[in-house]
Amino acid sequence: MLLTISIVALAQFAAYYWRSILAGVAAQPISAEVLSAVSVDRAMLSGRDFQVVAKLHELTPNLQKKSSSIGLVRAYFHLIHSIGQLAAGRMAGLANWAERERVLCVRYAAVQVDRRLRSNLALAAAIRSC
Repeated sequence: MLLTISIVALAQFAAYYWRSILAGVAAQPISAEVLSAVSVDRAMLSGRDFQVVAKLHELTPNLQKKSSSIGLVRAYFHLIHSIGQLAAGRMAGLANWAERERVLCVRYAAVQVDRRLRSNLALAAAIRSC
């Protein structure tokens, strides 16, 4: 019984920790270049833009050894999207929460694209200066 409670508490802690990292990264500013590549305005960023940002992330090369995959965020987005669709006509509060989480996923992916672009530009500048 104690082992089960400990495992559940550890899983809950891990989920909250991962969610806080996701929110922290998503809170960072997104450059105008990424927003124009996605063809959205900063005020108009919504959950519908996730597929576009995810495709842009796939197209952006990762020249650093450190990986910045969005696989877990993509799975979380699809889970939240399903919850939002189920709650759309029945529970407005849950549907609004799901949309906020979807926007959080979109912002996270856009920040990751921005990070890749900036690191690639810095690497190209370092190569040119040699």
